[in-house]
Amino acid sequence: MQGPGLDRRTAMVAMAAGLTGVAADLARATATPGFAETAYAQAIVIDALASPGEFMPDAPQDAPLTAQALADLKASGITALNVTVGEVGNGPNRFEKTVAAIAQMERELARHPDVFVKVLRAGDLQAAKAAGKVGLIYGFQDTSMLDGDLSRLEVFYNLGLRIAQPTYNRRNLMGDGCMETADGGLSRLGQDFIAELNRLRVLLDLSHAGRRTIAEGIAASRLPMAITHTGCRALADLPRNTDDASLKALADRGGVAGIYFMPFLRTTGQPHARDVVRHLEHAVNVCGEDHVGIGTDGLVSGIRIDDAYRAWFRTSLEERRKAGISAPGETDDVYTLVPEYNEPHRLKTLADDLARHGWSTTRIEKILGANFARLFAQAW
Repeated sequence: MQGPGLDRRTAMVAMAAGLTGVAADLARATATPGFAETAYAQAIVIDALASPGEFMPDAPQDAPLTAQALADLKASGITALNVTVGEVGNGPNRFEKTVAAIAQMERELARHPDVFVKVLRAGDLQAAKAAGKVGLIYGFQDTSMLDGDLSRLEVFYNLGLRIAQPTYNRRNLMGDGCMETADGGLSRLGQDFIAELNRLRVLLDLSHAGRRTIAEGIAASRLPMAITHTGCRALADLPRNTDDASLKALADRGGVAGIYFMPFLRTTGQPHARDVVRHLEHAVNVCGEDHVGIGTDGLVSGIRIDDAYRAWFRTSLEERRKAGISAPGETDDVYTLVPEYNEPHRLKTLADDLARHGWSTTRIEKILGANFARLFAQAW
């Protein structure tokens, strides 16, 4: 498949994609200069939702990070990432499981002080960057671990929680997620939840929320908020994406929306780099370049798409369906990644693509992490 102007990386991506059109796009893109290595090395790079580690389907959930995973983190150039601690969806023992997940992250911090910094305040981002380490920001994608007891938020804050979502797709005690057709918005407890986040200086994250929950959350919070991982519903009309009115309201309050590398960037078929760029461009047009970032919602390490991964993916998706937390756009043959960015250095590759689309260095630096860094400082 390799030919004139098509390098080995491009050819491999094209084979994985199975689309000659994608190969042609990549061949044209790699013919022009990208984002400068020196600029990327100096930038604050934040993935507003990601997971450290390799894909290891047979490993226990609390398995330590491998040497390869640590090497991938160092190679990624990421300054900090929002890592989810705790499970999502309604169910038993969520408090205990969340404490266990935090304990696991604490063990990684203790094992690898040369790799990680625990991020508790805005200054820790600069400290991580200066030391060449990766900052870990503890975040929740649900509130089931609270069991309706808002006093637990302070417990988790003292353990390091700095970002929290009220809902995950379905209805819970705080309000309605994006999969609820009633779109009932926030409950009274959900309103109190946001007030407590503001008091503690924990960033409100409205990802996975219903339209009304997003609108009411933006109105209720006295501090700027985020939608850390989403797409643009104007481009792909799926529940996990955010409509323009909500994106604009978020930006008007000083918030930031992170674009993900997920199947929801398209209504059918595997998303590709051009889809990520398209959603970023639309989000910037709606929100302004000061209010858009990246929240990939994926592993930092790349995933080898083989029979073992395909089998695991089908099983995992079926479990999500049974639990009632799967969303439209999740299908057995569309993986939760973007083939062109399926490697640790993916945010530099994205920066290259944006530069080739005519984006300025300043705008790219904002998208890579400066916008989220500013938001974190305001929230925390």
